[in-house]
Amino acid sequence: MLSTNLRTRQLNGTCVSSVDLELFLHYSLIPSLFIILVLSFLQRQKHHKQRDDASHLLGNHFEIIIPLDFVGTFSNRWSYGIAFGATANKIMFLFSEGYQPLQIPQWAQAFVLLIGGMEVGLSHFPFFACLSSEFRLLSSILGFSYSLIWFAVTVLYITECPHGQFLGRYETVLFYWPSLLCLAFLLGRFLHMFVKSLRVHLGWELPMEEKPFLEVHQAQHVKRLLRKPPLHETKKSWFQTRIYEWDPCFQFPSRMIGTTVLAFICLYLFVVIELCMFVYVRDELDVFEGELEKYITSVNQTGTLTPVILQVKELMSVTKGVWLVTVLPAALTCVTYLFHILACYRKHMKRLWAGNKHFLPLKFHNPSSAESVVAIARYSGWQIAYILWGYLIIHVVQSLCGMLIMYSLVLPVIHNQGLEMLQGLGIGTLTISIVLGLMILQVWIAATFFLQPKMSTADKQKPLALNNRKAFHNFNYFLFFYNVLLGLGACLSRLLISCILGTWLIARIDRTIMQNGYEGADMGFSAWIGMLYVDHYHTNPVLVSFCNILLTGHRERKLQRAIKYWYLNQSAGPRISTRSRTRWLLLQTLVNNPRLVMLRKSRPGHGSRDFPQILLTCSES
Repeated sequence: MLSTNLRTRQLNGTCVSSVDLELFLHYSLIPSLFIILVLSFLQRQKHHKQRDDASHLLGNHFEIIIPLDFVGTFSNRWSYGIAFGATANKIMFLFSEGYQPLQIPQWAQAFVLLIGGMEVGLSHFPFFACLSSEFRLLSSILGFSYSLIWFAVTVLYITECPHGQFLGRYETVLFYWPSLLCLAFLLGRFLHMFVKSLRVHLGWELPMEEKPFLEVHQAQHVKRLLRKPPLHETKKSWFQTRIYEWDPCFQFPSRMIGTTVLAFICLYLFVVIELCMFVYVRDELDVFEGELEKYITSVNQTGTLTPVILQVKELMSVTKGVWLVTVLPAALTCVTYLFHILACYRKHMKRLWAGNKHFLPLKFHNPSSAESVVAIARYSGWQIAYILWGYLIIHVVQSLCGMLIMYSLVLPVIHNQGLEMLQGLGIGTLTISIVLGLMILQVWIAATFFLQPKMSTADKQKPLALNNRKAFHNFNYFLFFYNVLLGLGACLSRLLISCILGTWLIARIDRTIMQNGYEGADMGFSAWIGMLYVDHYHTNPVLVSFCNILLTGHRERKLQRAIKYWYLNQSAGPRISTRSRTRWLLLQTLVNNPRLVMLRKSRPGHGSRDFPQILLTCSES
């Protein structure tokens, strides 16, 4: 009699939904293009110029709308992140190379995947366009309608065939509930936008201010730089010291938030797909084990192959158990990597803002501008792919480690071979301890007999100056032959450690696993560095603040020129010349930062030699 789960799988194998999501993806391009055209026609060009081509016929009422600013967007970060999360199922469909609309040769597969990626991007373009459009009322209506269509189609697909052929009950729900949750969030977000924009349209609320050129956190960062550091730092908690410390003067851009949200959802879907494959392979192995049981029964457990068959059954049982147990540790490792990558992004950006490039390899101190621009487009997709492949590789490595532990420690105890296991473990531990002890002994002998005494009691170690040279040369001669044998083990340990660290850190795109001098071969790390430089050059708070001061001054001067008698509105108080005001601000800055005096250029005849003494007198007073 079949189990309930197996019956569910068989019944769902014949379930055919009336909704074909792949076909719906193709047809969704029609409303998507309609929404894009409507918002583009309404989008006004800020810098409209008449050109000789036919584009001037559209006047000042057409501009290609952008989904989001991948460099300098700090508002609506979580809305954009959830919109990226709604695309997770389609991205996993592309990742598995299931997009095959045409029968083409294998060498042209890259073009098909490019077309598939563009189609997925175009079908989900309205989510981002409606979030970033200036016409909040109309874009909220269009975005809500488009999200509702996708939500209704997904719910209909799930309700018609909720079960699957691998995990059984509610397999389809496990696959699509993240997308449903993201679509539900977008529905709520667009509804909130509609209510707020309607209240503004009716005059019940004041309209929202335009997006500022200088963000609040950037201004706070510059103010903190100009402020004197506190004499006594506040005591930090263990969480702030060891794990993460929140910085109110720093915000992650929308690109980083969207990449992290999408990576989380794709990792979850990848784990679910892996579990489905595990269930399929486990069922096949169960059938194979049944055939082996029949053979053992037919020969009354006296055949020559019986011991081998028993070992094969044990191997399959251990492999299935270890693989299933290591799913959670591998997934948690990749989750911690995602959080750690965000922390490293903030740390690296702050170092670049401070002009510190020492943490980068020398060849990345001046990267190519073109490669950096391309890196900003590559990073998000590559980060997700690195996390997914990294999870699979880490899972395989952890499974191999689990198999080693099982066959080294657990199975000998189960087979009543615990004493032999302990004896072998003790011999191995003693051997490694003796080798390490001899290596430490060499260092101790060298420090005690072959180095000259400290030149001062305050020195931390002895100087690198040889003593007892004759004994030293005999020491080197007799250890030469032993170190040849020891080097073989050191070479193997180097290879083993490199393999373990390389596979363990394969998902970390923020650090290279290549050796010094070969970092350029790591394309993921190159994309990370290029992305950092683009963000550094375009979102540096000091640079943005300087540009904001220039723009504000330009607008003020332009407004003053527009008013014919602007001086009539000025106060009747004493007028201060621009030169005097600048000199006063310079003096105030140098008083607060005395080290800048030594960096100023000295000009003869301007009292530059006496200025440090004057500044010292002012600071003391």
